[in-house]
Amino acid sequence: MSAKQKRNLLRIIIAVALIVALHLIPTEGATRFLCYMLPYFVVGYDVLFKAARGLWKRQPLDENLLMTIATLGAIALAFTAGDGDYDEAVEVMLLYQIGEWFQSYAVGRSRRNISELMDVCPDYAEIESPSGELEKVDPDDVAIGTTIVVRPGERVPIDGVVTDGVSTLNLAALTGESRPKQVEPGDEIVSGSINLVGLLRVRTTKEFGESTATKILELIEDVGAKKSRSEDFITKFARVYTPIVVCAALAVAILPPIALSIFGNAPAWNVWTYRALTFLVISCPCALVISIPLSFFAGIGCASRRGILVKGSPYIESLAKIRTAVFDKTGTLTKGVFEVVAVHPEEFDETELLHLTAHVERYSTHPIAVALRAAYLKEKDGCSVEKVEELPGRGVKACVNGRTIYVGNGKLMDEIGVEWRDECHRKSGVVVHVAEQGRYLGHVVVSDVVKPNAEETIAALRRLGVKKTVIFTGDGRDAADRVAQELKIDAVYSELLPGDKVAKLEELLAQERPGKETLAFVGDGMNDAPVITRADVGVAMGAIGSAAAIEAADVVLMDDDPLKIATAIRIARRCIRIVKENIWFTIGVKVACLALGAAGIAGMGAAIFADVGVMILAVLNSIRALYPGRLN
Repeated sequence: MSAKQKRNLLRIIIAVALIVALHLIPTEGATRFLCYMLPYFVVGYDVLFKAARGLWKRQPLDENLLMTIATLGAIALAFTAGDGDYDEAVEVMLLYQIGEWFQSYAVGRSRRNISELMDVCPDYAEIESPSGELEKVDPDDVAIGTTIVVRPGERVPIDGVVTDGVSTLNLAALTGESRPKQVEPGDEIVSGSINLVGLLRVRTTKEFGESTATKILELIEDVGAKKSRSEDFITKFARVYTPIVVCAALAVAILPPIALSIFGNAPAWNVWTYRALTFLVISCPCALVISIPLSFFAGIGCASRRGILVKGSPYIESLAKIRTAVFDKTGTLTKGVFEVVAVHPEEFDETELLHLTAHVERYSTHPIAVALRAAYLKEKDGCSVEKVEELPGRGVKACVNGRTIYVGNGKLMDEIGVEWRDECHRKSGVVVHVAEQGRYLGHVVVSDVVKPNAEETIAALRRLGVKKTVIFTGDGRDAADRVAQELKIDAVYSELLPGDKVAKLEELLAQERPGKETLAFVGDGMNDAPVITRADVGVAMGAIGSAAAIEAADVVLMDDDPLKIATAIRIARRCIRIVKENIWFTIGVKVACLALGAAGIAGMGAAIFADVGVMILAVLNSIRALYPGRLN
């Protein structure tokens, strides 16, 4: 609870205590008036000040002015009537402030869920001096390539690669994933993660201003800047609605008495003025003005706790209406890292075939070579590797322990006169053949592996009513078709340049129903930034995604799990459902009470419920968006 919330709660408690005391201690006349003004000003001085300031600056009429007119009018009526019944006016102001306190508390809860991410950036980085002492420096002063030290319990200040030490990292603040991640020398780590166990030495790969945690903070600062269509409507509605209500209240106070006097009846000015004041209290639009933005803010907070950063309320609305989902392939639906998926030796076991292949590829930096070496964990076994020769477009040959080994494609096998087998041509991935001086030794299949949750992601989207799933990729047709078939994707477009992706996206956008359906594009690379920007909802993979893609995106998935897209849609739809509940409930109750109030059937008690009671119920309903519930 903030200091301001504590002060306001104290004011409410003091006002309640004073009202109770006034009911226990009998007072009359001017003494009673002054005694009741004490709790009134204690609890309502800020409302009166805001109303006066609004009039002075000629700002649009708001709920502060409505409450001021209604309560001061009720006090004036009680004073002129001489009955000393000031309770209603003071209680209306008191209950209004209780509703405001609930709203402030709810917003604070929502904001804390987002602002918890504000702690991901440490204020310092530690560098080891030549004498072995650890020196704290400003992270902005750390150059790329500097080795920093991260002790157990500390946050990683800058993105980098582990050079020494083994530990586990807590990434919950960044990704929403509670399971720690194990790291060792050679692993990349991101700023904002917490080192849990061992001492780590990290060689920085980015400047502090370009690190993951810093980028996240920049995105968070802009979260509340963009308003949804619902919020814009409510803001405009309140500006037009409030002066209309004031004029209507004046009409209720003036026209009926005049009409009665024309027909020879007593005008009963006090009765109609009281009804007009009741009408003002009922008509106050604060329930809508408060609960709608709060619902969106709570939805954004709920998403952030699950590692989904939504950059503003408009994207909550767009997420809820997704009917077409377009995915980049590599790094989004697939891991973006080659792995050995099959080994088929001809003369000896799989280990020996991988042993020869890894040694021939020892010095290559090609991604396929990296995968082949990773598949044979004993690559540094002391074997002699000599006369390594790259054969452009075909493969590599090398002398391994005196044996000349060829590793490459079918062209290389034909060139050296080896009869090779191609029964794996239908298997997804690249087939790497291995031969030795005229003998065919076998082949290895290397492939970009589909992410574990990719298939469930597509199934979950279909359950959510997404009509069409599509893949855009620059990869070849065979690799793209294989992934599409495995994941049951509806359509696939391969061998696309960045400009081609935008053109294809335009074709898909033309098939939508504007206002009722939206299209989401999910990508991770720099070449995805243009199409992410053009989509109705651009989604970027935050952990491995490029800075350009994250900057262009409307939604960032901090742990690169595509299944989080379905989670984001569920959160958005639940948020929108709560917004609609608040709108219809608030308007329905107010319309009914306005009619009853104007007719004199509903008194100030009904007015208090229609204003403060409805506001409290709407705020409490909005808080539900902060928690996932069933997310159906």
